[in-house]
Amino acid sequence: MTVTEVPRNFREVMDGLEEAGEEVVLMRNRRAIARLVPEPAEQTALEILGDIYRTLDEATGNALAKAVARGKLSDTVGDLRNPWAS
Repeated sequence: MTVTEVPRNFREVMDGLEEAGEEVVLMRNRRAIARLVPEPAEQTALEILGDIYRTLDEATGNALAKAVARGKLSDTVGDLRNPWAS
């Protein structure tokens, strides 16, 4: 889609991103200059960490299960602290 077509069809472009998950490549002078990509669906921390129990030893797995039961894990990924942040 050309960069001039995007503003003319902005609503349809955004609907395609949101509903159909369509990626849009913006073209200028027959060259790709940008890409619009939909955001991934929001996941809870438990959904992301759902398979981690298979990699943990029994004691660590039990500690994680207890923390989950007590509600000590953040509810969404955005709430989690980035351990690599300075």
